[in-house]
Parts: sequence; C-alpha cells; structure tokens
Amino acid sequence: MTINSKEQLRIAVKAADSKRAEDILALDVRNVSLLADYFMICSANSERQLNAITEEIIEKEEENNYEVKRIEGKEGGKWVLIDLGDLIIHIFQASERSFYNLEKLWSDAPLVNLNGWFD
Repeated sequence: MTINSKEQLRIAVKAADSKRAEDILALDVRNVSLLADYFMICSANSERQLNAITEEIIEKEEENNYEVKRIEGKEGGKWVLIDLGDLIIHIFQASERSFYNLEKLWSDAPLVNLNGWFD
C-alpha cells in the first residue's frame, strides 16, 4: 500500500459520505489484482445523487493534487467508474450494484476497516 493510495481512499470515502452515498466499502486488492491497491464501492439512490457523489469525489481528489486518470459511465447514470491509478472507485445505483455484485467478484480481497473515516 502506498501512502498516497490510502490518502486517496480517505478523501474519496469522506467525499462520498458528504453526498450521502450508501453502503460505502473499500477492498484491499493489492494481493489479488494488478489494477490498483484499492477498490471503493458505494451506492446512490438516483442518477442525480450518483452525479453529485461523482463530482464531489473528483473535486476533492483534484483539490488534493490527485490526478483523475479516467472516468467511465458518467453519461449513463447507473454506474460510474473513477480511475485514480492506485484507487478505482465504483459508484452504482443500487439495482446495478446488486446486479454486478463486485463485492462477490472480488471476495478474495479483504475489506478495509473504514471505522472513524466518516464525519
């Protein structure tokens, strides 16, 4: 784990929480994937909330000088992926999250303890 990836994760968790994202969790994928150190997954109740969470995460990461490498799905309104390099963020509408079930797909990855990370 790099210090930067843990800090990126902390920033993203707080940003998502500030826009009332639900079921926020993080997976430590360092030992099961070459893609990133962490995946963060959260849910939104509407397309409007999904967009608000997305924008808040991007804004807070950029304020802290982290580069957003890629954003996918922003126009679709059901699942947005934000690639920060060592951190990949998945923001779902609830029905999409249960359909894709990334938590099960990456079940070999341990959960990151986020206790105390929320305001």
